[in-house]
Amino acid sequence: MHRSRIVGFTLIELLIVIVIIGILASIAIPSFNSTRGRAFAASMRTDLRNLATAEETYFFENNSYTSDESQLQFTKSPGVLITFGPTGPIGWSASATHPNAHPAQCAMFVGGVPALSPATVEGKITCQ
Repeated sequence: MHRSRIVGFTLIELLIVIVIIGILASIAIPSFNSTRGRAFAASMRTDLRNLATAEETYFFENNSYTSDESQLQFTKSPGVLITFGPTGPIGWSASATHPNAHPAQCAMFVGGVPALSPATVEGKITCQ
């Protein structure tokens, strides 16, 4: 009588493959999360640049800056929260946050108004 041999993987071989995949995933996931955090931080910086352009357009038309987003032709990125500081005829300041960004907050100011943290140089976006 002739017996045929069944070809396949053993349980040990399958477990080794699963362990290797788990090790690779434990290396890749933190790197992926870090990359996502930097992408969210980039969207905060972009939103502050766009806000600066919108504020200058508003100033040109009204001879003053505003903290009312509905008066600015400006659209935020999803998840980004813009907080205005002092705003008026001599300048404006604002900060941007995102719950998943690394760094977590960016700020910018223009003119003779107090800066919101972490902004320290007029017209420059600073993040922490």
